[in-house]
Amino acid sequence: MKFLVLISFVVGAGLVYLLSSASANTDLFAQHFTWLLVATGVLVAAMVALVIYQIMQLRYKVRAGVFGTKLTIRLILVFGLMTLLPGAVVYAVSVQFLSKSIESWFDVRVDTALSSGLNLGQAVLDNLQHDTARKAESMAQTLAEAPVAKHATLLNSLREQYGVQETTLFTDRGKLISFSGNERSGLNPTAPDNSILQQVRQQQTYSRIENWGDKGLYVHIVVPVNVLSFTESIRVLQVLQPVPQKLAEDAEAVRLAYQDYQELSISRLGLKRLYGLTLTLAMVLALLATIALAFLISEQMAAPLRALAKGTRAVAKGDFSQVHPVNSRDELGMLTQSFNRMTRQLAEARQATVDGHAQIEKSHAYLETILANLTSGVIAFDEQLRVRSINPAAVQILGVDEMLMRGLQPYQWASHVPQLADFANLVAEQFQTHTAQDWQQQITYRPPHDKRVLLMRGTKLPSGIDSGFILVFDDITHLVRAQRDAAWGEVARRLAHEIKNPLTPIQLSAERIEHKFASKLNSPDAEVLRRSTQTIVTQVSLMKEMVNAFAEYAKTPSALLQPVNLNALIHEVLALYGHDERIDLNLTEPLPLVMGDAKLLRQVIHNLLQNAQDALVDIVDPKIDIITRVAEQTVQLMVMDNGIGLSEQVKDRLFEPYATTKSKGTGLGLAIVKKIIEEHHGAIRMENRDEGGVVVCIRLPIVEDGVQV
Repeated sequence: MKFLVLISFVVGAGLVYLLSSASANTDLFAQHFTWLLVATGVLVAAMVALVIYQIMQLRYKVRAGVFGTKLTIRLILVFGLMTLLPGAVVYAVSVQFLSKSIESWFDVRVDTALSSGLNLGQAVLDNLQHDTARKAESMAQTLAEAPVAKHATLLNSLREQYGVQETTLFTDRGKLISFSGNERSGLNPTAPDNSILQQVRQQQTYSRIENWGDKGLYVHIVVPVNVLSFTESIRVLQVLQPVPQKLAEDAEAVRLAYQDYQELSISRLGLKRLYGLTLTLAMVLALLATIALAFLISEQMAAPLRALAKGTRAVAKGDFSQVHPVNSRDELGMLTQSFNRMTRQLAEARQATVDGHAQIEKSHAYLETILANLTSGVIAFDEQLRVRSINPAAVQILGVDEMLMRGLQPYQWASHVPQLADFANLVAEQFQTHTAQDWQQQITYRPPHDKRVLLMRGTKLPSGIDSGFILVFDDITHLVRAQRDAAWGEVARRLAHEIKNPLTPIQLSAERIEHKFASKLNSPDAEVLRRSTQTIVTQVSLMKEMVNAFAEYAKTPSALLQPVNLNALIHEVLALYGHDERIDLNLTEPLPLVMGDAKLLRQVIHNLLQNAQDALVDIVDPKIDIITRVAEQTVQLMVMDNGIGLSEQVKDRLFEPYATTKSKGTGLGLAIVKKIIEEHHGAIRMENRDEGGVVVCIRLPIVEDGVQV
């Protein structure tokens, strides 16, 4: 940029000097002045582009907040005013002086005399044209009143009567009818062109003074002749009258003299504009060069200050590596040297602080790693019981977003996450009750679509920098469920063992009594004996079914897992139900394979269909939807009905033994289904539908390359 400004300044000074020299030298002016103007204009345009570029750069720096831009703007304004104000005064005085000097070269009286002479000659020509036109109209009127046959003889007498040089009569289409002229007329009259004929046919007179080359000036008049004839209605009369040669020469001389004077006047205006343009270009070049130079000077002055400002901002952000070279021995150089010394001292002090905190950070990182990998949920509170931190296990167990709890007290959780209301109330109550003691509590937590049993332990941290409270909790849902399942399995095994042995003797004894005594009793007594025996046999059969169900629940399914097509199993089970119009299939094809035991999965599908059919009793428009789809690397099986739905009493105990809404049955079906699904490493969920009825959703892992995902 510095070299561009310097080159532009030198070239501009040279061009201004050449322009001023060419203005005073006629030969140089004629040969090179145009090219000098063009070159100067190109330089001005280049300088304008350069200044605009510098202004855009300055605007960008102002928007970006670059240090030193305000100083640059001030310097530009100062330099611009220093150049503009004196330059404007000199420019105005020079232009005024130049204008008055050139005006004094010309006399206004000569201009007036030439203008008056030109007007006088024009007036004489106008009178001659008007007189000839009047004669032509009179001749046309005479011809119009005479018979058409006499026009040829009458035309010559009229020409001599009115003293004109040449008269010619044409048809309205330009065809020659008659011609009359004196000795100076030619033998071939010139017919008017089509535009003149068109004007005459419209009853308009054509009147002009025209230059006929070597013949000189002529008054050319063409008028219409309205004749009384059946074959034609109009004829055209052309009259030519020469302008006196002396008059024409005098008028032409006056016109040429006036034209030369006007050219001189125009040259006078051109000279004023020429000198004015030269002065303007010099003024513009000086102003642009000054502004461009102001940009450079301000940049040189602001560079050290900008470097110090950049270093100050870096120090404010903690970067002490900024060291700037000292390029001068003035005050700015001393300030830069002091800044470098300060940054070195700050860097040494910060390094000592960083080394002191390194061990603390390691300890914190070690503790964070432990908390991040704990399976127990951990929530840390400050002394006002606001959440300070929460580990990933706690987020996973509670099923909430960490940001919804951070910085809030427990009583504020419910407004952000309603499902935490009971949990938060218990935490706040326990910490307020046991302010200095450890406490432990087991609760049932209900996130969406699930129920969990949590074992919570809370304590107060020692007083110090990180004083506060800590809450640790574990999800013991699976442990409690395993204990409950083991207890129910033990109960089932004992019941099956204790009840199954006497059932067969009871049944055989009842049948033997009926066989032995039925024939010996009269008919009424025999009927009573038969009914009683049948009742005993029926109830024993029902008890055997219940004992078998107990035994099946107590026995852990031994699943033989292999790739299975779930859609094919559904079609096999539905074949047992015949064509049931209540069942609507929506199966995804193709469906990925799952790892499963086909026998056990058929039992699951059959149980879910049976439960859905039982729920559709007394429903006006019963419907069962069976849906399979792929979601989240699992195959989903959904069985939906529009039945009565689940009651609040059994909603939380659906998969426990004896939890049922049926009037008949053992209540072990869903418990067995859940055990089978867990054996397949899947998950089952059951809930009410918003539109009525129940949806059961089973998720089974997908098989990829023979491996369960």
